[in-house]
Amino acid sequence: MKTTAAVLRSAQEPLSLEELDIDELRPHEVLVRIVGSGICHTDLGMIATAEPDAAPIVLGHEGSGIVATVGQDVDSIEPGDHVVLSYNCCAECDNCARSLPMHCRDFVPLNLLGARLDGSSVLRSGGEQVRGHFFGQSSWATYAVANEQNCVRVARNLPLALLAPLGCGIQTGAGAVLNTLNPEAGSSIAIFGTGSVGLAALLGAVVAGCGTIIAVDIQPARLAKAADLGATHTINSAEENVVERIREITGGAGAQYSVDCIGLADVVRSALECLQSPGVCATVGFQGIPNEISFDQGHLLFGRSLIGVIEGDAIPQEFVPRMIDLYQAGKFPFTELVDTFAFGQINEAIEAVHQGKVTKAVLTFDESTPVNGVTGE
Repeated sequence: MKTTAAVLRSAQEPLSLEELDIDELRPHEVLVRIVGSGICHTDLGMIATAEPDAAPIVLGHEGSGIVATVGQDVDSIEPGDHVVLSYNCCAECDNCARSLPMHCRDFVPLNLLGARLDGSSVLRSGGEQVRGHFFGQSSWATYAVANEQNCVRVARNLPLALLAPLGCGIQTGAGAVLNTLNPEAGSSIAIFGTGSVGLAALLGAVVAGCGTIIAVDIQPARLAKAADLGATHTINSAEENVVERIREITGGAGAQYSVDCIGLADVVRSALECLQSPGVCATVGFQGIPNEISFDQGHLLFGRSLIGVIEGDAIPQEFVPRMIDLYQAGKFPFTELVDTFAFGQINEAIEAVHQGKVTKAVLTFDESTPVNGVTGE
């Protein structure tokens, strides 16, 4: 089997579209013809910082597509199924057994290293191994190998390509609000950063019925988008003191909840300090490791909490269908965040993301159209 994939061969270099060989599936693996695949901050981080021994690698971890073939022990997914691909987990450790797959004991090796647990990869270029299991999918390719446990079956009458970012970025933001914080109707929430994750969190706050939804960013265009999607107030943190302004908006009390989608020290501190007591801040922003942040312990002693969130604390097989149901009911318009690019334009799409020209870029695939002269057949 062949696939056309966008290969990262060294950090900070454009991706090259290459024809790769796909080895035989293992018992619980699933071959998916990719229809859509999002571009996420984690992908961009890998492009910027990949060590020499981490490449060549195929990235992409917000895939959606149609199942082509399944391994011999797969029993929950069939060829022809439409699926959204999310993060991978072992499905066997104590945390997976406790319905905490986002905290799988093998989360890092299964999702971030681009290989199976034994170090092997399903992708090859001639005799060269290419890492191909990024988040258990490496979906910047015409065909990708996923796993039974990270496939979410969806209805065939849905816009499959547009569902792609539900598997990570949209899930992360919306889940931080709806799963982790679970705010009461009428409550107040401040969202720091209004990129795709922050706007997904905002959509989650609207679904939850929050009465005061405060969007914080430094880009006026993003703040305008936030207002269009339901923010009751916007703050340009380059022009105003955010903590003081949030206290003013909330009558001096502070917000009951906040979401940090940036991860910078000053932003995390503001997201914590803007809270009333008690109050909870969910942090989903990531600036790499290490990322040391200091704050006044008194903010915690007086009843404020800071909690880290991975993948929106979501079980994809439960939360992706929930988001789709809300979307179909007109309550979760996540497609308003999406701009599409043909797969062959992947480097242009990445540049558009870097420049802030789009909120969520999604690559679309046409099986019948050659990519630089090479098809996925």
